[in-house]
Amino acid sequence: MFNIIKRGIATSASLAGKRNFRKFLLYNKRGTRIFKQQRAENPDLYPDMPIDKRGVRDVGVTIDGKFITIPEKIPELIVPNLEGCKFKPYVSYKAPDVVQSEFTSQDLFNAIYAQKIIDDWKSGKLNEDGSPVEPSKEEALSPDEAWKQARKTGSDIF
Repeated sequence: MFNIIKRGIATSASLAGKRNFRKFLLYNKRGTRIFKQQRAENPDLYPDMPIDKRGVRDVGVTIDGKFITIPEKIPELIVPNLEGCKFKPYVSYKAPDVVQSEFTSQDLFNAIYAQKIIDDWKSGKLNEDGSPVEPSKEEALSPDEAWKQARKTGSDIF
């Protein structure tokens, strides 16, 4: 006869199970284990489903279906030996702020060469053109040798 209309309270989420699946990246998750093994052995079988490597580069090349490892392509991590290092891995927030001006080329020249030039000038060890009579090993370098030494591993440039 009369239907009584009752107002109900829904406890489900407002999306009712609908989600944006585009933001869930599911690489290499499609297929069974056997399918994945077949695809790994012969990737040309399924060219529409490439194997995602997640940004990892190959350490070799494939020639005639055979993978050849190239040792030069294997990354080498050079880690210094920190035994006996006095520095600690943590810096307290209570440490005072260090305010230091920019280290310019003039500051570098003053720190490295200025004192030797002053000493050579005071002791009269300069030639008429201003070059030192007894050059240090840094002063005796040719421009090419200095350029190569500045770009060696462990120099301040890199």
